Amino acid sequence: MLVKIEQIKETGLQLNEPIGLGLLGDVLGGAASGEDTGFRATKPSTLKASLRKVSGGVLLEGQFTAHLASECKRCLGNVELNLPVSFTLNLVPESLAKGEDFQDDDEGSMEKKERVQGESGGSFSMEDADEEVFDGKTIDLDPIVREQLLLALPMSAVCREDCQGLCPQCGINRNEAKCNCELKPVDPRLAPLKNIKLSN
Repeated sequence: MLVKIEQIKETGLQLNEPIGLGLLGDVLGGAASGEDTGFRATKPSTLKASLRKVSGGVLLEGQFTAHLASECKRCLGNVELNLPVSFTLNLVPESLAKGEDFQDDDEGSMEKKERVQGESGGSFSMEDADEEVFDGKTIDLDPIVREQLLLALPMSAVCREDCQGLCPQCGINRNEAKCNCELKPVDPRLAPLKNIKLSN
């Protein structure tokens, strides 16, 4: 999903772009992220995005719903969820991020250039947390969708909040049936003591 800067008019640009299963599968399955997230996409999605030119850069507001499936972390049953993903990013051209567009003969520009260089000297500012750099000509939305989906994923999924999980002894699904296993299993080192018969 590529957007050229000239496509963004003064009134902005509205997009409704499909997000295919291939892209979602790459993100969730490990090809893009380098590891398996434990989630899989069940159907495609649609990115609704708004792009506006602001302060030499582009303000991107986007949202989509990821339709996912996973295993319940307690009972290993199937879990399906519709995960809403929304984000706002300030896309800054590389030239602006590096300070190349500032002229040395302008006093105000020099001050701003020094400030930008000082901020990029290894210190982290919360104001920069939502900034992304692009080449100044085209914006590739695919990496942004990948990153935002990974950030939105929950640590794990449960089929329901009161899921009883599996019995650690017999493995039965406690949501479906009850077992007669002891709640507190006997320490195997003490188990032989149960066979001792006491005489009067």
